[in-house]
Amino acid sequence: MTWIRNRSLYVVIRWQVLFTLFMALLCGWIAGIHGAFSAFLGGMVSVIASLVYAMMVSRHKGYTAGSAVRTALRAEAVKIVVIIFSLWAVFAAYTEVVPVAFIGVFIVAVIIFSLALFVPNDAKDNTK
Repeated sequence: MTWIRNRSLYVVIRWQVLFTLFMALLCGWIAGIHGAFSAFLGGMVSVIASLVYAMMVSRHKGYTAGSAVRTALRAEAVKIVVIIFSLWAVFAAYTEVVPVAFIGVFIVAVIIFSLALFVPNDAKDNTK
């Protein structure tokens, strides 16, 4: 994911992926294969929407505050559309979904994305 130029977005997307994998294992242990797959899908809905957001924000080339705000709002709108479509697709296509695992992991993954504000964007740190 080197095309994500914003370190904060890169870090929180990585957190989302790790959380999703951990919860898929935990839900698989508790609720079986359908619980694991539901948790994985719930997290991936948020991860894919976050990747779309990061891609749109990373492509931004404007230098004014207005263009930055327009890009952020456009990216957020596309992210919401991707989330709505993905949630509908999972519920329509996967009849064995475990709703508690799916929605629970999705909600926490969305909250993890909002933690990007707390990730320091230190230029000296090259952990990427």
